[in-house]
Amino acid sequence: MSWCAACDECFFRDRDRDIVVVGGGGTAMKEATFRTRFAHPVTVVHRRSTLRASKVMQDWALARDAISFAFGSESAEIKETSGMLGEAVLRDVFTGATRHLRHPDVTGLVIPIGHDPRTELFTGRLDLDGEGYMKAALPTTRTSLPGVFATGDVVDHTYRQVIAAAGTGAAAALDAERCLAARAAAETDPATAAVPA
Repeated sequence: MSWCAACDECFFRDRDRDIVVVGGGGTAMKEATFRTRFAHPVTVVHRRSTLRASKVMQDWALARDAISFAFGSESAEIKETSGMLGEAVLRDVFTGATRHLRHPDVTGLVIPIGHDPRTELFTGRLDLDGEGYMKAALPTTRTSLPGVFATGDVVDHTYRQVIAAAGTGAAAALDAERCLAARAAAETDPATAAVPA
């Protein structure tokens, strides 16, 4: 299973086996289209009868012979076999009928159903932008609340990759260390120490 085409494409290079992509929005169409460069066919599973992606993204996906669509379907069950995807069970949302996609015919399941930063806990406590991402005082990781630092997917609109989160996590650790050192200096000599936010 995967959530990111760019991260995991090396696992899906078998051009004779199906990859299942769940979703009907722009993210799903982007992932399905990207997957056709490395594996095909790609089956897009979408619970509605029409796609929600932009017209351009729909046209891209619909024009590719390597992509087929299972409209009015949802991923009902995922079964494992020896640590690998053994079977994906699709259910028709209208009739309840099931369709079984089994290994080795299907080797991967991708769930790229969009991204919302999980920052609702901080609403009213930290400054968030219109999309719910935390605002950081770039190039640092400082937030609007002194001593609180933000990193990874809660601030990253663009990449949303583990490596980006790890890199900014290291930066947050350095910012936190500087903050703590400045606070310790302020306790020792309040007149001369400046405590960063």
